[in-house]
Amino acid sequence: MTRQDGSAARRVTRFWPLVTGGAILLLAVSLGAMISVRSSGRPLVIDTEWMAEIVEHRSPLWLVPALVMNYLGGGVLGVVVVPLGILAALLLFRRPWAALYFAIAELSSAGLVQLLKVTFGRARPEDMIVQADFGSFPSGHVANAATMALALAIIFPRVWVYVLGVVYTVLMMLSRTYLGAHWLTDTVGGLLLGAGVAVIVWAPLAARLEGEAHSPHPFVLAPGSRGR
Repeated sequence: MTRQDGSAARRVTRFWPLVTGGAILLLAVSLGAMISVRSSGRPLVIDTEWMAEIVEHRSPLWLVPALVMNYLGGGVLGVVVVPLGILAALLLFRRPWAALYFAIAELSSAGLVQLLKVTFGRARPEDMIVQADFGSFPSGHVANAATMALALAIIFPRVWVYVLGVVYTVLMMLSRTYLGAHWLTDTVGGLLLGAGVAVIVWAPLAARLEGEAHSPHPFVLAPGSRGR
């Protein structure tokens, strides 16, 4: 393959994450718009059926882990302490581009969540047993979890990182509905938004992240990765 052909191939490779991430993000926005227009923000059938099952099976056994996920994914701990801890760890391990990617993805995800909450203004469930801010769609906890999980999986492409990320995100989705803080479709919207943002932000930084992963020097690309 010639140098020109290789450059073209790399541009195409970077194009697909943008398309994929954009499509996922569009699905999240479309879901919120459909709920807002079709039902005026009221719960869909799947929402009410799922919530009925959740309320029926509530017990002290499941309340504690649900509350742990609530604090871990939101508030000062979830929004400030955990992300800053990950940023510090990435910088400590000489991954400044990864830290930059993670920070942009986290901030973008949080900003879009608040924008959609205000845009759609969906009411939260009446069976909520924790305090929460305005706007039920999308779930900020789930969006944050999905963004964090996928971003770390992109930075550290290992099977166990993907598995832990999936488990963490699913547990966050379950906890948000168990606590009555969100309808099921809110958590799906948060999942799509978080994943879409992580992929979109990754696209323009993919070469930098790949080069950094193979280079002992920060902000220096590995041989062969320049220009991607």
